[in-house]
Amino acid sequence: MSKPLVLILGGYGGFGARLARRLAGDGWQVLVGGRNLAKARAFAATLPEGEGISADRGSDLVPLLEQHRPLLLVDAAGPFQGSSYCVVEACLAAGVHYIDLADGRDFVCQINQFDRAAKQTGLAVIGGGSSVPALSGAVVRELAAGMERVVAVDMAISATTRASSGRSVVAAALSYAGKPIRLWRAGQQVEAHGWSLMRREHFAVDGVAPLGRLVGLAEVPDLELMPDQLPGKPAVTFRGGSESGLQMRALGVLSWIAARGWLQRPARLAALLAPLQQASARLGGTRSAMNVDVIGLAEGAPLHRSWTLIAEQGLGQEIPTLAAQLLARRLRAGALAPGARDASRELALADFQPLLAELPLSQQVREGNVEPLYQRLLGERFAAMSVPLRSMHAPLAETSAQGEARVERGRNPLARLLGWIMGFPAAGHYPLDVRFSPEAGTERWTRTFGSYRFSSEMAGSRDGLLIERFGPLRFTFRIVIDGEGALQLELARWSAFHLPMPGFLAPKIAAREWDAGGRFGFDVGVTMPLIGPVVHYVGTLTLENSGLVLG
Repeated sequence: MSKPLVLILGGYGGFGARLARRLAGDGWQVLVGGRNLAKARAFAATLPEGEGISADRGSDLVPLLEQHRPLLLVDAAGPFQGSSYCVVEACLAAGVHYIDLADGRDFVCQINQFDRAAKQTGLAVIGGGSSVPALSGAVVRELAAGMERVVAVDMAISATTRASSGRSVVAAALSYAGKPIRLWRAGQQVEAHGWSLMRREHFAVDGVAPLGRLVGLAEVPDLELMPDQLPGKPAVTFRGGSESGLQMRALGVLSWIAARGWLQRPARLAALLAPLQQASARLGGTRSAMNVDVIGLAEGAPLHRSWTLIAEQGLGQEIPTLAAQLLARRLRAGALAPGARDASRELALADFQPLLAELPLSQQVREGNVEPLYQRLLGERFAAMSVPLRSMHAPLAETSAQGEARVERGRNPLARLLGWIMGFPAAGHYPLDVRFSPEAGTERWTRTFGSYRFSSEMAGSRDGLLIERFGPLRFTFRIVIDGEGALQLELARWSAFHLPMPGFLAPKIAAREWDAGGRFGFDVGVTMPLIGPVVHYVGTLTLENSGLVLG
């Protein structure tokens, strides 16, 4: 029996070459396709039954496919962001099965438009046969098993600098720098910019040296696919990055510039930046990592499950090829159903495990309870709060509340200046939207009074008090619960730029929350010494979409 034939576009590139070796090891004859015929032939000569051919994914491939008649074409060339479906159309015309390693959101999510044509011709057309959404989808389904509602999915991948130095990888990363990215949050679509929301991600597996890497918001298919695939339509976030903190900070700056319209089409910089990335790659390490966190409700109780993988010796670059290898095996066995679809639900985590076991990597699943910030700080006192307060202060994912408020502002010119610096609204009556965004033990509160918006970050102090930060100012409060379940904040200390400030200069902050007939009532006033009243706002809120409502 002759061996099946596969054509790999970009077959001598970083991921294409790895996949070519894997498929050759599985008994496939491999056509190594690329624009540089000499490179294709040189690499093909290293394979048991390889042949190098000239193949450009941007050209008409139908004659080439009809000449060689491969069973399968795998597109590993990229980048897929903004790419056409000419390769898919060529495969359908020539009767060739198709799999790609795409991570472009629109490209993968819209590949199902070819479903009818693929079924009519008996062909499998699979998009996203890579780390996302194939592996990520498998991991999330594994972690979400048994949850009746999933409220948040948070994923992060950090590759070695060597893995992110190819021109197509650099172009893909630049393609969404500063670009608005749609995210599902609190029951509606919101936008954030590519490579924003940057944070330091901690990757840890027992018995292995941990990693701490900067990662930022990346546009991947999972952001669109997962909310509709999981019960509860959860908030989904994906961050990516390389091991170089300098490169990540540079991406953050580039994103900021592009988001303001000062740089059009950042991907055009790939030709300039890719050589610099390749030069710096020699200084990089050999470790890659992936985190997946799922928060949901199991039997009514909040539950947090996480999966972490840390790969060694530079072989984390093999992982993006595993899904395509598994799908190719299924095709060869006649077990890959015809039709066009994304790969997010094609494979289970158990399918990956034999291939993962061959690599120098460690992985671990953890499970634990979830304690929102106020519940953690108050302990048993949390139950003494009224129901609206407990519900408002128990977000497991981004939560929104709507209502109305009346705002009063101080008349002293210095009070007006301070209010303007802080972003406080002008005096008046406003519709009010408040968003509570929990992350890594903190909560960001974003308050929108009509067209005015200001935010603060809540966290816990080492002595169990509440810290609220407005830019460089930090206010530390004692939380007091009265006999009627109302909450009051008492200022204990404050600081500016991390420097403790004297008490006699401290603002007088009166903050109270209570049950306002089943709604969340609030009254907040700020008065400064020698200046007088700065702002006073009072109103009510109703929780629209809660991660956890405590009755």
